[in-house]
Order: sequence, then C-alpha cells, then structure tokens
Amino acid sequence: MKGRIKVADEVVEKVVALATMEVPGVVAMGGEPERAVESVRDRARFGGRRAGQGVHVEIEDRQVAIDISIVVEYGRVILDVANEVKANVARAVSLMAGLRVVEVNVTVDDVRMPEAAQPE
Repeated sequence: MKGRIKVADEVVEKVVALATMEVPGVVAMGGEPERAVESVRDRARFGGRRAGQGVHVEIEDRQVAIDISIVVEYGRVILDVANEVKANVARAVSLMAGLRVVEVNVTVDDVRMPEAAQPE
C-alpha cells in the first residue's frame, strides 16, 4: 500500500521521557535552566506538545540519537540507573516508533531525596 508514516520528533521525545521516568531511581528529568525556559515557551506557543526539558532527539533516515538529562534518587547507584535508562529508552523507542536507536547519552544533572521523603 502506498503512503508514508511520519512520527513527529515530539512523539519520540515523549516516549523517551516516559520510558526514562519508568526506571526506578529516576526522580525527575534534568536540564539546564535555559532549556527549562525554552520548554515553557514552546508549550505556550505550540499547545504543550513538547515532552519537556531533559530530552533531545535527532532523527535522520529512520535512525535516532537521543540525549537525556536526569535527576537520580539519593542512595541509588548512579551508573546502574543511567544504564537502565539507556536500555529502557532504546527498547521503548525501537518498539513504539520503529526507529533504529544509534545512541543514547545520559547526563546525570543532580541527585536528590525521593519525592515522598522531601519536607513540604
């Protein structure tokens, strides 16, 4: 059957963000303050379609390179959490978007106490 299917970059970014947050030990998406401001501007301008800060994807010829910034729960082994994020993201993007994941780069921006343990 003729025709084409295009998966928007924003959809892939959202899949990446959701797959990242599934990993035990990830308490938030990271990112620089400038990127957070850019994300808010994008949501205001484009109706909230951006996945948010901490995720960037580059898609070319059905291949994708992914950059993720995360915040890790205090007490977790950072390298273990980051490696699990890489594996879970690659698996989710491959299965859901049908793209070949050529690289997943994870930056750990911060470490913090679990949300439930933080004082209000």
